[in-house]
Amino acid sequence: MKTLTKAEEQIMQVLWKLEKGFLKDIVEAMPNPKPHSNTVATLLKILVEKEFVHAEAIGRVHLYRPLTGKQEYFKSTVNGLVKGYFGGSFTKAVSFLVEENKLSVEDLEVLLQQLKNK
Repeated sequence: MKTLTKAEEQIMQVLWKLEKGFLKDIVEAMPNPKPHSNTVATLLKILVEKEFVHAEAIGRVHLYRPLTGKQEYFKSTVNGLVKGYFGGSFTKAVSFLVEENKLSVEDLEVLLQQLKNK
């Protein structure tokens, strides 16, 4: 799966939340400071070209909707991160988080319970 820039990902986050929307809807849903509508329009065009977004012409405007789901993109991104930085080892990734104090013993116990339940 292709990767997104930070700006493209921000647009996708808004679209995933809205499920579909016109340019003005997307700009309004953006966090402050809101980007200019021309910037958002350019990013949407790029997202259409990357096949993350579908644009349906309705008169002189376009209705945008995501083609890639948030979960699907998240899975691909995490897998790419683990592959690129931890040699594909999720064990190394979790060990890194533990060493950096990003995962507590309680967090690890929850993960263990989830694994046992599967």
